[in-house]
This record gives sequence, C-alpha cells and structure tokens, in this order.
Amino acid sequence: MKIKPSPLLRYETHSFPTPRIRACFTTCSRQRSLEGLKEFSCLEELILDNNLLGNDLRLPRLPYLHTLTLNKNQITELDRLLNHLAEALPSLEYLSLLGNVACPNELVSLENDEDDYQRYRYFVIHKLTKLKFLDSRKVTAKESLEAKARGAYMKVVKPRDGVVSSGSDSACDETPYTPLPQSKEPASPSGILTKCRYVYIGKHSEGNRFIRDDQL
Repeated sequence: MKIKPSPLLRYETHSFPTPRIRACFTTCSRQRSLEGLKEFSCLEELILDNNLLGNDLRLPRLPYLHTLTLNKNQITELDRLLNHLAEALPSLEYLSLLGNVACPNELVSLENDEDDYQRYRYFVIHKLTKLKFLDSRKVTAKESLEAKARGAYMKVVKPRDGVVSSGSDSACDETPYTPLPQSKEPASPSGILTKCRYVYIGKHSEGNRFIRDDQL
C-alpha cells in the first residue's frame, strides 16, 4: 500500500474470527496515490483529509465502506469523482469534500455563494442516493426529494478564465472595424455665395391689410 509513514496513520480492527480492518486514517501525509487499498476490502471508514489527491483518485471496490472524507485535497472535477464513488462504494452514507475546488463552498472561494453550494448538494445527493450526511450537514428529506426531481440539472458549471479570455482576445484581433468612426481633422471654415430667383415684395403680407393706400 503506497501510503507514506505518518504519525496520523491509524487502523482500527474488530474481533472477528480473522482480523478485519474497519477504519483507515491518513491525514497531512501528502498522499497522491492509494494503491494497495484493495487489500483492505472490509474497510468501513476511510479518512483522507489534507493530502494531495486529485482528479485521478481511484479507489478499489469497497462494498462495506460507509464513511469517506476527502477534505482539503486537490479535486476539481465533481462529476468524475461522483461517478467513480457510485461504482466503487455502493454503501457510502457519509461523505465530506470541503476544501476542494469541486465543493463550491464560500470557504474555498469568495466567488461562491449559498445558492452554488445548495445546487452542489442537490447534484451530489442525486448521484449518491444513499447519502445521509454531506460535508457538515445532514441530508434532509426535502433535499432528497429535490435531488430526485431536479438534481441531474443542478451541476454547477463556471467558465474557465483562460478559455474566456483567449476567446475574447482573438475575437478583438480579428475585428476589422471599430464601433465608432475614426475622428478626422476639422476642415477650415468655408462659405458659399449664390443667387436666389425668389424675391419677397410683401404682396401677401398680412400686415398690409391694415395700411390704407393714402398711408403708403
């Protein structure tokens, strides 16, 4: 089992006819790989907080495991992780992902809000239908109903900064025009002199109605 020696590594066993490891704890040991866990198929609890586990995390099939904590690791792809957990851990009831980018909690980034986190909960509960406890809160009956009805559409997706910026830059570079016309230097003042054929003689002026002929 490729797990570095750590003072926080601990195993707990039950008094079965043959020794059976019930729980495994390895925290703050900078683990990147969990190869060897397949030798402990009877595990029920697995604590892997404060390590370097990422999106390539792979667990063997652990049919009895009901508790898994992956707090403060380097997991960013939630959908990929949940698909793997649903297949490898059919009895999972308690899961915590706090401190990972995949968990949009306000403690991870100020860009996240409570609505983001609630949608995340619906999506996780939809994927892992046996969950009773997620992160720091119990799964409520209301959440279970909402996850069953709309959880598949609650995946929190945000554009990658690099993709957005590169796309906008290329679009600006290819644009052959500007939104406003280019300014031109003001021309020197000029005037036009011409003749007009119409000459006003006052014949139709309304003021002439009040002037007598002898006053002209």
